[in-house]
Amino acid sequence: MRLLNSLNLRGWLLVGTAACGIVLAGAVATLGSSARAGSALEERKLPMKFSWVACEPNCRGWVSAVGVITADTPKDFEEFSRGRQLGGATVVLDSSGGSVNDAITLGRRFRNLGLLTTVGMSLRGGQSARPTVAPEAYCESMCVFLLLAGKKRYVPEAAHVRVHQIWMGDRADNAKAASYSAQDLMIVERDIGRLAKYTFDMGGAGDLLSLALSVPPWEDLHELDAGELKLTNLVTTDLVTDVLPHVDISAPAMAELAPKTQAKFGVEPEHPAKSTKTAEAVATGGVAAPAAPTPK
Repeated sequence: MRLLNSLNLRGWLLVGTAACGIVLAGAVATLGSSARAGSALEERKLPMKFSWVACEPNCRGWVSAVGVITADTPKDFEEFSRGRQLGGATVVLDSSGGSVNDAITLGRRFRNLGLLTTVGMSLRGGQSARPTVAPEAYCESMCVFLLLAGKKRYVPEAAHVRVHQIWMGDRADNAKAASYSAQDLMIVERDIGRLAKYTFDMGGAGDLLSLALSVPPWEDLHELDAGELKLTNLVTTDLVTDVLPHVDISAPAMAELAPKTQAKFGVEPEHPAKSTKTAEAVATGGVAAPAAPTPK
């Protein structure tokens, strides 16, 4: 999770992006992967979008969740889920994070529905091709805590799961040199407490918080290796069929395009606080994702 862009302390949310592609043959494969990766990167700059990927008759399908977690994301998910039987479905995540408290709200909704989670990029097939999931995707910052919300959780070997600290967004450009008030510290500590409670409620280990909170915003995100994914309890199964039965997993070959983002503190709808100010987690060293305004 790394700081990306200086945002308004009260109301802007930001999430980084992840990159994926598919493997085709020869020179066409490389060009196709690059084009698809560029398109995916553009989608990840936008607020999180939910879509249903159908793969009947041999599999149920899954939910594709791509983009920035904003103050509107929980509401958007409720609108998406209206009229759908999503209980026990799988969510395929491709995101670099966003609002801390809105991710917590969304994650609790995922758990209430008994959803399963994984990291990947959903690729819809043509008229005769079945949809697939490309594993070369990114789940960074607060996306990692959405991943944790799954009743079962699978992370492909080629996926990138990255963590870092949350920070005050309006001090994102120069976090070391900025000054901070007692109110700022209160906001950060308050939301770290909310995040800690959520982590344990979801069955995560304290090691996840320890790893994330040890990486300051001026350093690169820390990518969890296979051992750390298990240590933090982010992964509950090594079998993709436990979350995506009868779905082909394509192995993409492409350059890394994901900007590195940081989680963002926001007002938690479930437990409104007296202060409406929010700390933002944004990324540095990447392409800035457009922010979405948060209601005050």
